[in-house]
Parts: sequence; structure tokens; C-alpha cells
Amino acid sequence: MGHSKVEKAKTHKRIVAIASQRFREEGLAAGGTAELMKQAGLTVGGFYKHFKSRDDLVAEAIGSALGVWKRQVDATVSDGPPVTYELLVDDYLSEAHRNHPGTGCPVGALAGDIARSDKRTRALVTRQIRDNIEILATLLREANGNDKGGARAQAILGYCAQVGALSLARAVSDDQLSREILKTVAQLLKNPAS
Repeated sequence: MGHSKVEKAKTHKRIVAIASQRFREEGLAAGGTAELMKQAGLTVGGFYKHFKSRDDLVAEAIGSALGVWKRQVDATVSDGPPVTYELLVDDYLSEAHRNHPGTGCPVGALAGDIARSDKRTRALVTRQIRDNIEILATLLREANGNDKGGARAQAILGYCAQVGALSLARAVSDDQLSREILKTVAQLLKNPAS
């Protein structure tokens, strides 16, 4: 790859990273293309050298933020720390995740916006949600025996509860209630008989 192609690839990656963070912090309607390009140190005219449309940027920005759980599971295979259902629940429903949407799960930050986005973005997110449910189901089966149907149902419930709890914890203005939402849902997901 020539120097200009290397620089273009680096610039493209920087634009996607900035957009990904901004979208998760402020929503998909946040700021215009000119503002985003300015934040990347570029002019608005350069946008179309990197993307055919804003929808292409949205899909790429959201896609770049997906797959955190899969990367954690993959790291386990190469001598990383073990990943458990409980660990994923605790990480997802943490105050740190709540407080930093720009570096967190795009589904938890943007579910409403994603529902109104283009087919490409929705397809990317749909694949990721399926993958996340399967990761949770696999971890539940490993922990509780090989009950495939029950583990999948519990995984769907668990994933939906996590996304919903995170969204509500971010939405409320009462910090104590916000922490209580995170803690209660995490506790009930990890110990459903409690």
C-alpha cells in the first residue's frame, strides 16, 4: 500500500472511531457531518472521499464498536482470563459502563436509534445480538449443564435485561436509583432464584 493509501486508511479509521464514540454518547442524530469532520481535523469536503453516505458512516461506526464479548471469549482461548456469564453481566451492568457510553455497547446506547436506521446497520446489529445471545447461552450451558433450550431462553432474557437496565440506569436523574437498577438486575440475572 502506498503512502497516500496508508494515510487515507488511517484517516478513515480515525473518522470512524470519532463517529462511533460520538454516536454512542449523543445518538445517531448528533452533530452534522461538518462538525464530525472538523473534530477529525478535516474539512467536510473530505467526507465523500471516505464514505458514500452518512448511512455508510453510521453502519461502519456502529460495526466497529460491536463484538466486545466475542473478543473477550477469543482472548480466553489464547490464555486470557476466563470469561463467565457472571463476569459479562457484572461488566455490562457496571457503573463504569453506565458512565462511559462512548466506549460501551452501542446496542445499550443506541437501541432506539438503531431501530430507525437503515437496513445495513440493522443487519449488522442483528448479527451481533444473535452472537451475544449465543455467547451467553454457551456460557450458561457450560455452567449449568447442557440444557440448550433453557440456556437460550435465559440468554435472551439476560441480554434484554442487561440492555434495558443499562438504558434505564442512564436515563434516570437519581444516582442512587441508577445504581440500584444496575445492582438489582445484575444480582437477579446471576442468581435467578433469589
